[in-house]
Amino acid sequence: MRATAAGPRTTAAPHIGTAPVSARGGAPATAVRLAVAHLRALGCGTEHGRSGAFTAHYGRVRARCEVSWAGPVDLPLTREADVQAACGLTQVHGRRYGGPTPLGVDYASCVAGALAATGTLAALAAGPADDGGEIRVTTSVAQAALLSVGQHLAAATAADDWPEPHAPGGPPFAAADGVRFELETLDPEAWRGFWSALGVDRADAARGWLPFQQRYATAVCPLPPALHEAVARLPFPELGRLADAIGVDLTPVAAGPPPWADGDERPWRLRPTGPTAAPQAAPGTGAPLDGVTVVEVCRRVQGPLAGHLLRLLGARVVRVEPPGGDPMRGMPPMAGGTSARFAALNDGKETVEADLTTASGRAGVRELVAGAEVFLHSLAPGKDRRFGLDADTLTAHRPGLVHAAASGWGDERGSRPPVGTDFPVQAWTGLAALVTPPGLPPTPSLLTLTDVLGGVICAEGAVAGLLAARRTGRGQAVTSSLLSAARLLCGPRFRSAPARATVPDRADLTDLAADPRLAPALDRDLCTLAANPWEFHR
Repeated sequence: MRATAAGPRTTAAPHIGTAPVSARGGAPATAVRLAVAHLRALGCGTEHGRSGAFTAHYGRVRARCEVSWAGPVDLPLTREADVQAACGLTQVHGRRYGGPTPLGVDYASCVAGALAATGTLAALAAGPADDGGEIRVTTSVAQAALLSVGQHLAAATAADDWPEPHAPGGPPFAAADGVRFELETLDPEAWRGFWSALGVDRADAARGWLPFQQRYATAVCPLPPALHEAVARLPFPELGRLADAIGVDLTPVAAGPPPWADGDERPWRLRPTGPTAAPQAAPGTGAPLDGVTVVEVCRRVQGPLAGHLLRLLGARVVRVEPPGGDPMRGMPPMAGGTSARFAALNDGKETVEADLTTASGRAGVRELVAGAEVFLHSLAPGKDRRFGLDADTLTAHRPGLVHAAASGWGDERGSRPPVGTDFPVQAWTGLAALVTPPGLPPTPSLLTLTDVLGGVICAEGAVAGLLAARRTGRGQAVTSSLLSAARLLCGPRFRSAPARATVPDRADLTDLAADPRLAPALDRDLCTLAANPWEFHR
């Protein structure tokens, strides 16, 4: 294995201090209810307070969490619509529509609720306060929103002369029988083969590949009209047979969530695994996850964001990349020799290179895991077992390990599921219908809603697993997915009633980054990153 640099700079993790923090901006009840529900599902006792505060206890450790609308942001934010407008969500979501567009779900509140639960669990895992009192945690809906647009914010403020893209249009496609569908492939040869079979000119197919591939990063996907025209000539069943033969996945866009989508299912699963080791005590000083080592084998957004959050909680994160490094490092725009988008997800991580297709590469990763408390991966279904990196194998040799797996579909769509990425998951679950502006057909948001929320949920599950492992000595297999994140958002509690923001929409993210009223929630260096969304105080 070979070590490489992870990013342009390192941001310090939050230490548990003693200075008081004031919660500002009212009580976001939806976020608080979500956090409390998740903590109770994990066996924590909770007590509601006032002004968005609640107390959680696990054994003799207590933590008090305060959730506000604005947090450190000096703006009069009092509702979800305000946060979406002020913190860039409407700007990024609206790129495909030609202007700022609100999401039809309380997305920032949902992310904030998961962050509140994660921060509270981290405080409980850190052990009791020195004086036996509560550890205090604060976060906000505004900070959750800024985290959600973190990649876009970094790209908009990088030193590269790279224009922030705005281009209406993009998928879904519409078949001759009226079925609207998302198309997904990560293979350029499969992309070329599908369009060639439909009679599309090779040049048109080639022009479409780059915006299609980069739509996860840019939130736009302008495609040559010839692609839409080609699929419109055939009914969906015929297109599906062709796609199956070539290796492309087609996912119909649901008209809405099914009736059973109540949003109350747990978005993670924990399972004890491996032999029992002596329970580990937390250091009790410094950041909540001080002394924890995380080995991360992830790509794209969901898994790296989970690792990023664990690092912000104080963990040492060692990222395993393929030989030559993650290709995402070179995605424009650049900030100090590294992709600004990559920095938003991987800033401050240590990095080693290992070829997991070789026995020596896999042995190197297992050696790293032997000295870690958490193994985090987003490998394709079944690959962890083929590589000998599954939960049962690793915990047999490293008792007490937390094995956190982030996937697209979980285990719901069989042993050979379609490619599990953000937009097909939005389409399949009906989330796309909820986030589409009124009067338009259901359309997934090109803001990676489930990737970001899925990353936060994965981090939440990992910290919950760490808490359980420290108390019981048993390893924990933790699973979460984009599908579980989407279903959480589809619940009735997050379906927004029509409301107008009382603050202006951001026209662009460079304006947002330069606004001094948001400065306390941002880190500025080679590019602007969302700052740590938590503060901790004893």
